[in-house]
Amino acid sequence: MRIGRLTLAAATLLLMATASVPAGTPFSQTERHTLSSDAVEPRGAAPRPPVQRPNHEPPFGAFVGSWDNHIPQIRQYAQWLGDANMQVGHTYLAGNDWSDIEGEAMVLGLWSQWRQADPSRLLVLGVPMLVPNEANVPDGEVARLLAQGERGDFDAHFLKLARRLVALGGADTVLTLGWEMNGTTYTHRCKPDPSAWKAYWRRIVGVMRSVPGQRFRFDFAPSRGLDAVPWTKCYPGDDVVDIIGMDSYDQPAGGTFDDYVREPYGLQDQVEFAAKRGKPVSYPEWGLFRNGDNPEYVRRMVDWIRTHDTAYQTVTDYCPHGFFECDRNPRSATTFKQLMSGSKGAPVPEGVAAPPTAPAPAPEDPPDAPAVPAAPAVPGGGATPSRAASPSTRPTAPKPTHKPTGGARHARH
Repeated sequence: MRIGRLTLAAATLLLMATASVPAGTPFSQTERHTLSSDAVEPRGAAPRPPVQRPNHEPPFGAFVGSWDNHIPQIRQYAQWLGDANMQVGHTYLAGNDWSDIEGEAMVLGLWSQWRQADPSRLLVLGVPMLVPNEANVPDGEVARLLAQGERGDFDAHFLKLARRLVALGGADTVLTLGWEMNGTTYTHRCKPDPSAWKAYWRRIVGVMRSVPGQRFRFDFAPSRGLDAVPWTKCYPGDDVVDIIGMDSYDQPAGGTFDDYVREPYGLQDQVEFAAKRGKPVSYPEWGLFRNGDNPEYVRRMVDWIRTHDTAYQTVTDYCPHGFFECDRNPRSATTFKQLMSGSKGAPVPEGVAAPPTAPAPAPEDPPDAPAVPAAPAVPGGGATPSRAASPSTRPTAPKPTHKPTGGARHARH
């Protein structure tokens, strides 16, 4: 009977404690992380894996625009940084229709030529998985499209892209395939059907790796933290991922860098997830956002990148995110310039020579090869909406300054 009274008292106290919480109050990030069945290992549950630290400056660059006429801006940016060795060129395919996914030969050819001019350079290409990629497509339609992709209905487009890249000299391109899949902005999002999404990713990788001469690396790059779905739930398997990336902007308002490190599915979870799999990390998109001109965030982000096993990093360099093209962040620009000025970048491994110059883009692609069988899906593992979007415009005339992903991206983040 005493046990019964104690139980009743405990229940009464619980009701009193929760009575003051308004209905509909969202869980905190920590509570959601604890409740999620897809959570990464809780802190302290097991020894942390060793996190590798490079002994050189990770290759770095900036996203300055998607079209070929933005390539000269990389040199201007490098001069602004005291002739720093900006080794990474970052561009995106548009996502309006399937011809965009196949890549515009002239644009890919000129970016590939930029890459070939120096053996230390790296070309990073954002590749949408579905079209139209920014059209507010409902979840049911996304699930239907993912099922089509899993069946192989879209193989020919990715096969053509792979052949075109190899023919134009971009055989070693890093592909951020289906970036920010854990969010809500893009049609290529994962939440409507994670199993189909993973199987579709595996199929695309199998198709593109079937092309002779390719040396592509595939970068799995979610947005940082909790979003529409835990990003570990979308992870397609170690055999089809080469780099584990993360897009990390200075948000939400009032957030600190320590918050970004410790939050569920944040920076610490990313580097530990990658270390367990023996894979490097990357930061394909990072920059300022909800907290304005914030030199402390810039300082901490650059230090984080430099002290982990980072394959490459590219800051998003237009307003409100960047430093060179954007005049809204003078204090952050000064800090970034102090940190990166004169950087020699990563050394070229011994024995690596510049690839041969590619021929001019051909007007026609070679005939399509037979379809490649889909690889079986591999179970993945673990975030809830907290984002909106970052910038870009459609690849229609005139050519856009920012990401040509099929719609305005200023709302995403």
